Amino acid sequence: MRFLFFQESTYKDGVSKKPIHRSVRSKVKRAIDILGSLLGLAIAAVVAVPVAVAMLWDNPGPLFYSQVRCGLKGRLFRMWKFRSMVVGAENLKHLVRNQAKGHIFKNENDPRITRVGRFLRCTSLDELPQFWNVLVGDMSLVGTRPPTPDEVAAYGEIHWQRLDVKPGMTGEWQVHGRSGVKDFDEIVRMDIDYQRKWSVVYDLSLICKTIWVVFSKNGAC
Repeated sequence: MRFLFFQESTYKDGVSKKPIHRSVRSKVKRAIDILGSLLGLAIAAVVAVPVAVAMLWDNPGPLFYSQVRCGLKGRLFRMWKFRSMVVGAENLKHLVRNQAKGHIFKNENDPRITRVGRFLRCTSLDELPQFWNVLVGDMSLVGTRPPTPDEVAAYGEIHWQRLDVKPGMTGEWQVHGRSGVKDFDEIVRMDIDYQRKWSVVYDLSLICKTIWVVFSKNGAC
């Protein structure tokens, strides 16, 4: 398993000196992840066909988009989504103004997003392929927001605490604001707060709240 960045006082030779967070050791959490990801992948398989057809009509190109992210203890993994932007969007990023504060990138009216992609994002359907990441253990159903390597490169000491648990498809930021949260320090605060409050019951409550938020489209568009 590859590692990218390690904060010197916390990491040495790719191994964290801090105790493993109890959520990472939880067999119940892992069982919920496996069951949930299998259900999610079944839904993704059904959705993939109409999404692929719509993409061919709107903006031909690959059905899936992948991006390297940093997971537990800085491990690199490839996260999957249904493609929501034009092909080659990463090469056009410098042309888009960042509306977020801190070590994240967001733009509410990003011109790289396709018409189909905007629908996928509003409904969170673009995230369905991430159930594969959950199944193989790179992610969890509930956790912290998975950062990109360029975000992690600029981390200060407190930011590294976000990597003490597995990244999640949902979490505090998804339930409390989704794309409306544009302050990186606020995301860090919510991620650390999640670690402090974690329990299996709390995970299940966040999953239920996420379902409500997704269907109500609160903060998505």
